[in-house]
Amino acid sequence: MRFDGKTAVVTGGASGIGKATALRFASEGARVFIGDIDEAGGAALADASGGAISFLRTDVTSETNIKALLAAADADSGVDILFNNAGAGGARETIDEISAEAWDATMALLLRSVALGIRHAAPLMAKRGGGAIVNTASVAATQTGAAPTAYSVAKAGVLHLTKLAAADLAKSRIRVNAVCPGFITTNIFTSAVGLEGEKKAMADQMIAALAATTQPVARAGKGEDIAAAVAFLASEDASFITGTHILVDGGMQIGPKHSWDPQTPGLFEALGALAQ
Repeated sequence: MRFDGKTAVVTGGASGIGKATALRFASEGARVFIGDIDEAGGAALADASGGAISFLRTDVTSETNIKALLAAADADSGVDILFNNAGAGGARETIDEISAEAWDATMALLLRSVALGIRHAAPLMAKRGGGAIVNTASVAATQTGAAPTAYSVAKAGVLHLTKLAAADLAKSRIRVNAVCPGFITTNIFTSAVGLEGEKKAMADQMIAALAATTQPVARAGKGEDIAAAVAFLASEDASFITGTHILVDGGMQIGPKHSWDPQTPGLFEALGALAQ
């Protein structure tokens, strides 16, 4: 019960990584407030929680909504933990095709919302003597080819913001860290291209199959994998950790496939075979 007596706020908490993390916090004793634009999903999660989880409709592109979610948690039991998680795939166009409006909308959802979450949570945490903030970044923040350009730039911004916020808020005993998910079977991939129903199920199977062949851990990640990392970073077990990030990607960024897959020859293996 690492979070007994603590209150956690989770954005994007109605499904996927946010839902898994809200449930993880609640299972370890936290009072949890989730915000999401999915009213049905958020209400259902709160109703099933036996009072451990409360839901408030929250559009994180609205500063007013962010402040209202944090204020509700503060009025109830204070704010000790914030998980800035809400997001979507954003604009899919390449840099030579994207419109200014699409760029701005993606940044508002994925980067500005994180900044405003930190901005309005920090004073509430400071008056309680400190707290922990965890931001959802992505493997796309550190490499090309993992997500569209605007999404990747926004997530790279989240990583640097995490460091800067950790420096700014150290005086208030507030730690700030990030997680970088890899292939996680949530609806972010399918919703980005508008897939639903049977096509969504087929896409999830494709994602799982792809993950099994593109990273050392031969399976797609689950929301619970990210939730475990977030819970660690938010807990006193990570009390000496701030301003950094954890890759939760099944080893995706270890290196090229031949470095970990014996069935995929690298350059020297290929040359050695020719020499025989």
